[in-house]
Amino acid sequence: MSYYQTYNYYRPSLFGGFRFFPPVIKSLLIANAGIFIFVYIMNFFSIGGVPVSYIIRSIFALFPLFTPISGMPGFHIWQLITYMFLHAGIMHLFINMFALWMFGMELENNWGSKRFLFFYFACGIIAGISNLLLGPIFGQEGATIGASGAVYGILLAYGIIFPNRQIYIYFLFPIRAKYFVMLFIGLEIFAGVTGTQDGIAHFAHLGGAAGGYLLLVLEKYKPQIYRYIKDFLKIYQKPERFSQPKKEDVSEAKYLDIDNIGPEDLQKKLDEILDKIGKVGYQNLTEDEKKILSEASKKL
Repeated sequence: MSYYQTYNYYRPSLFGGFRFFPPVIKSLLIANAGIFIFVYIMNFFSIGGVPVSYIIRSIFALFPLFTPISGMPGFHIWQLITYMFLHAGIMHLFINMFALWMFGMELENNWGSKRFLFFYFACGIIAGISNLLLGPIFGQEGATIGASGAVYGILLAYGIIFPNRQIYIYFLFPIRAKYFVMLFIGLEIFAGVTGTQDGIAHFAHLGGAAGGYLLLVLEKYKPQIYRYIKDFLKIYQKPERFSQPKKEDVSEAKYLDIDNIGPEDLQKKLDEILDKIGKVGYQNLTEDEKKILSEASKKL
């Protein structure tokens, strides 16, 4: 199967359906939809007069690190992952899952499931951290929920890897993916700076996009980055002339009576001692080795 046949086989199409659902996309769609339904059902149950759905959100939504609001639940580290699976309503869930389906299918088929899964959660976590740090500065004090941050990372990656793909806004107006991404990022920056009070976590969206870009850059320049780190760490390593010889190199040798061994065995032992001198220096020979060398030099 050629590349173009493979692409046409796997490429998502709104009206053509799919012949194949990648496992990560399928799992994420099922998990998000299932958790949404479960939390919705929990609205009809309560514990001590408190709806179970509220208790779930108070534990698993992403709350600010510090908040002046009395009685607001606190931040817990697991919320950086769990908040991605909670949604405010059916439209919130639909938009996120539609975008994940639309842009994520081709990425997962192109990258493979493991890389795509790591990328998705990494973008979501970076999105959550950015919202924790920047949200309060611009007046956001409530909890954050939704997969939008991770989806924005997927969206940005799609725009970079497939910049000239045609996307139809409202299914009518065509626009290239790279311009579509620029438009959405620009709107999010404007909304985040001027309108965070609208209840939307714009800095989570921007953080997810920034995280996606950072991951792509790190992946592209990974060999060079490893080399720079390795070269940098060499600054803190002792030069070889100051390094201590390895333990096995200076292990003591049993003294040989050179009068009782044959010429071939003596020559072999001398070669070993001379090799050792070349590696760690004469001063690191054992006393027995020095003695063998001295006696052999007299005999030879």
